[in-house]
Amino acid sequence: MATGFGIVGCGMISNFHAKALEEIRGAKLVACFDRFAGSADKFAEANGCTAYHDLDEMLADPEVDVVTICTPSGAHMDPAVAAANAGKHVVVEKPLEITLKRCDAIIDACKKNKVQLTTIMPSRFGTANQELKKAIDKGRFGKLTMGDTYVKWWRTQEYYDSGGWRGTWQMDGGGAYMNQAIHNVDLLFWLMGDVADVNGMTGTLAHKRIEVEDTGVATIRFKNGALGVIEASTSVFPGLLKKTEISGTHGTVIIEQDDVLHWEFAKENARDEKIRTDLAKKSGNTGGASDPSAISYAGHMEQLKDFIKSIKTGKKPFVDGNDGRKSVEIILAIYQSSWTGKQVSLPLKRDPRIPKTSKKK
Repeated sequence: MATGFGIVGCGMISNFHAKALEEIRGAKLVACFDRFAGSADKFAEANGCTAYHDLDEMLADPEVDVVTICTPSGAHMDPAVAAANAGKHVVVEKPLEITLKRCDAIIDACKKNKVQLTTIMPSRFGTANQELKKAIDKGRFGKLTMGDTYVKWWRTQEYYDSGGWRGTWQMDGGGAYMNQAIHNVDLLFWLMGDVADVNGMTGTLAHKRIEVEDTGVATIRFKNGALGVIEASTSVFPGLLKKTEISGTHGTVIIEQDDVLHWEFAKENARDEKIRTDLAKKSGNTGGASDPSAISYAGHMEQLKDFIKSIKTGKKPFVDGNDGRKSVEIILAIYQSSWTGKQVSLPLKRDPRIPKTSKKK
C-alpha cells in the first residue's frame, strides 16, 4: 500500500513536494487543500490529485496518511495541529513555526496523538554535508574551533511585493534569517552541536515596505567552546552560493552549495582524494541564490523517503520537530540580541517580544 500524502497550501513550495513524491516509490500524492479554492483546483489538475475546499474534509480522507504543511510560515500551527488531531503524520516546511510557543503546540499535538513529525531541512541530506558530518563524528577535526555559514542571497523588491505576507513579522516571522538562512542555521548546529550564546546585528538595507531584516550578521559560541559566524542576507546582488566552513585543530572543510571546495586533514585517509574529486564543482545548482524557484527537490525527496521509513518502522525521523524548533530558537535569539544590543544565552526562557521600532509601515 502506498503512503498517501495530502498537501495544505498550494503555493510555490508545494510544487517541489509534488515533484519529490512523484519520484518516491511507495508514495502517492492523493489530495490538496488551499484556502483559495482556485489554487487547490489548479494544483490538483496539474498533479492528478483530489482538491478539497474544506480542510476537515481532506483530513477525513482515509487515503491521506501524511499531511504536508506548505502554508506561509506563520500559518503552520493550525493545520499541523488539526492534522495531528486527525491521526495524520505531519510534514512541515521550514520553519516549523515562527515562535517557540507555536512550535511547541505542533510538537505536543503530534506527541499526544502518537504521530510522526518532521521539519523540512533538506541540506542535511546532501552528499557533501553527509560526508562532513561523518568526518566530525569520527573525530577527524580534532578539537572543533570554528563553524561558519554564509547565505548571501539576493531578492528583488518585486519578490517582497508579490505576497502580502512576505516580509512581515506576523506571517514570515523574520527575514533573511528565518526565511532564507534557516537551512544553514540547522546545518550548523547539526554539525557543530548546540549553541550556548549569540550576538547579532540586523538591518533592512536594500528593500522597502518590509518589517523584517534583509541583512544580518551573528557571532556564535557553541557549547563545545567553538566559535562561529552566521551571515544572512537577501541584499547581496547578484546572489552568491551558500557556504559552510568547519575547522578544528586537525582539519578544515569548506562546502559551497553542494560542492566541496576544501577538504584537508592532518591525517589523510584512503577516501579523502575521492571525496575531493567526486564532490568538487559537480552540482551546478544555484540553490535559490537569486531565484527562489531555482532550488532542487532532491533533498526533499530524500527527506520524505526517510519520513516514510520512520512511519513504517516507528523510529524517529532523521529530522524531527525538536530539530525544527532548535533552528527557530537560534534565530529568535539572534533577533533578540540585535534588538537589545546584548549577548543572548540559550535556551531561551520565552519568545522575544518584537519591538515597535522594528515594525515598518
